[in-house]
Amino acid sequence: MSSIVDPIKEGLARGWKVLGGKHGPLPTSLDCDVVIVGSGAGAGITAELLAKAGLKIAIVEEGPLKSSSDFRQLEADAYAQLYQEGGGRKTADQAMPVLQGRCVGGSTTVNWAGAFRTPEETLNYWVDIYGLKECGAEAMKPWFEQVEARLNISEWLTDPNANNSVLRRGALKLGIKAPTIHRNVKGCWNLGSCGLGCPTNAKQSMLVTTIPTALDLGATLMVQTRADKLELKGNQISGLLCQPVHADGSHAGPAFRITAKHYVVAGGAINSPALMMRSGLPNPNDLLGRRTFLHPTVASSAVMPEPVQGWAGAPLAVFSDHFLRTQPIDGAIGYKLETAPVHPGFAMTNLGGMGRTLVDKAKTFPHTSILIGLLRDGFHPEAGGGVVELKSDGSPVLDYPINGYLLDGARRAHLSMVEIQFAAGAKSVRPAHEQAQDYQSWHQAREAILALPYEPYITTIGSAHVMGGCAMAATPAQGVVQPDGQHWQVANLSVHDGSVFPTSIGANPQLTVYAQAARMATGLAKRLTERDVRLGSPAVPASAASAASAA
Repeated sequence: MSSIVDPIKEGLARGWKVLGGKHGPLPTSLDCDVVIVGSGAGAGITAELLAKAGLKIAIVEEGPLKSSSDFRQLEADAYAQLYQEGGGRKTADQAMPVLQGRCVGGSTTVNWAGAFRTPEETLNYWVDIYGLKECGAEAMKPWFEQVEARLNISEWLTDPNANNSVLRRGALKLGIKAPTIHRNVKGCWNLGSCGLGCPTNAKQSMLVTTIPTALDLGATLMVQTRADKLELKGNQISGLLCQPVHADGSHAGPAFRITAKHYVVAGGAINSPALMMRSGLPNPNDLLGRRTFLHPTVASSAVMPEPVQGWAGAPLAVFSDHFLRTQPIDGAIGYKLETAPVHPGFAMTNLGGMGRTLVDKAKTFPHTSILIGLLRDGFHPEAGGGVVELKSDGSPVLDYPINGYLLDGARRAHLSMVEIQFAAGAKSVRPAHEQAQDYQSWHQAREAILALPYEPYITTIGSAHVMGGCAMAATPAQGVVQPDGQHWQVANLSVHDGSVFPTSIGANPQLTVYAQAARMATGLAKRLTERDVRLGSPAVPASAASAASAA
C-alpha cells in the first residue's frame, strides 16, 4: 500500500487549516460565517456547498483525522479508532449494538458503500403524513442525480464475491429478485475492508471528496473537538462551546467558544439530538430525540460446501427488497436482505454463541456465509423507534425497546434467509439466536425457528443505520425542523443529517442523507449569500470568503 497516494497528507502539506490532536493547538476562540458540527454525510455535503458560496466555514469533529495511510485492514485498529465508543455503543438496555463512525468523514469512512435512493413509497409517505412536498420522488430526483455524479455512485459491475453470490443464487432459485447494488466507489480494488477504512481511497466518502474540497477553499477543520453546548440568546444561537478531547474522549485542554452567523448541526442521529438537548433548546412539542430509528438487523450464517472467504471482495454487491413489498408499508414489518462482511471479530461478536459454539464457528469460518435482514421501522404504531436520553455526564444513550412487533419481523426474516441459504446449497444454517442450533435442512430449520422463543437478548439484533430524532415536517407540531432543515424555533440553526428523517427509510441511508443535505445546503447558501452553488461545479476561491462575509 506504500505506493497509494494519500490525499489527506497531500492536503496537509498544502497548508490545510486543521487543528486539534496532533495537528496543533485549538484556538481560544474562533469567529466564522457558519460552523458545522460533524464531518459525515450531511456535514461533508454542506461544507462543500457553503465553502463554494464563499462562506468562512469551521467544521467541528469529535473524532480523529485518519487517512488511507492509517487504514491497515485490521479490525483491532479500526473499531477502536474510527467508531463511536470504540465500536461498543449500545442501546440503553444493552440489547443492540449501534455502529456509528467517529472520525473525519463519520460513518461514510467506515460504511460498506451501499448507495440506495430513498424508496419511492417512503418519500410518498413523508409527503402524505408529514407534508414534505419538497421530498416527493420527482422533487428529489435532481438532488439524487447531482450527488450520484459528485460521488461516482453507480451500479457495481464486478462479479459479486462468494458471500453475495449465496444470496443471489438462493434468491433466484426461489424466484426472488436479487439485483446488484449501487456503490460510491472509484477504482475499487475489491479488497473487502470497507468497514475498516478504505486503504486505497476508492470509496468516495466525505473523507476524500467534500471535506478536502472545503479545506482547499479555506475551511477550518477542528478534530478531536467535542461540541458541548449551543448557547441560546432569545431565538438565536450566540455561540458554540467546544471541548478538546484525547483519542479516548477525555478532556485535553480548556474549552473554547466559536461564534458564527449560522450553525449547522450534522453530528448524526443520537449525537445531534443530544447536543440540542444539552443546550436546552426549545422543544415545545416534546419531539426532540424521539422517533429515533435503527433498521433493527438480524442475521443468519450458513456453512457452504465451497470456500466463501467472506472477508474478501465488496461486502455489499447484491440485495433483495422482495420482503419489503409483500405487505403494506404500515403493516407487518418488512425487511431488506443484504450480506455482511465475514471478518472474524465482527462475525464472532455479532452472530451469538460462546465457548464451544464459537470454536465450531471458527473451524468452518472460511466456508461461512452471512445474510442480514434490515427491519424497516417507523411506519407502524408499534415501530415508533427509540428515544435519545442524556446520561448524568451529558453523553447520549438511545432507549430503543424491542417489542413483539419487531420480534415477529425477526422471526420472519430468519425464515426467509435460512430458506435462501439452503436453496443456495448450504450444508447447515444457524440463525443468530442464542437457542438456535445448526440445522441440516430447510424443513428442520423451519420447524425449529417457528418453535424458538423470540425475545430480547436471546434474539441477536444489531443496527448500523441510525435515523430520526430531529424530524423534519411541514408543521412544528410534527417536526423539530422545517422542510429546509431550519429549526422551527431557533432562527440561525439548521440540522443537516439523518436525524431529520421522520421515519426510517427501508434502505441504507447514506444517499438519502447526501441528497437531503444537498437540497438543504443549497437553499442555505442562497439565503446567506444570494449565490447559486452546485456540487462539483467550479468553486469560489477562498479569497472570496471575506466578500461573502460582508454580504
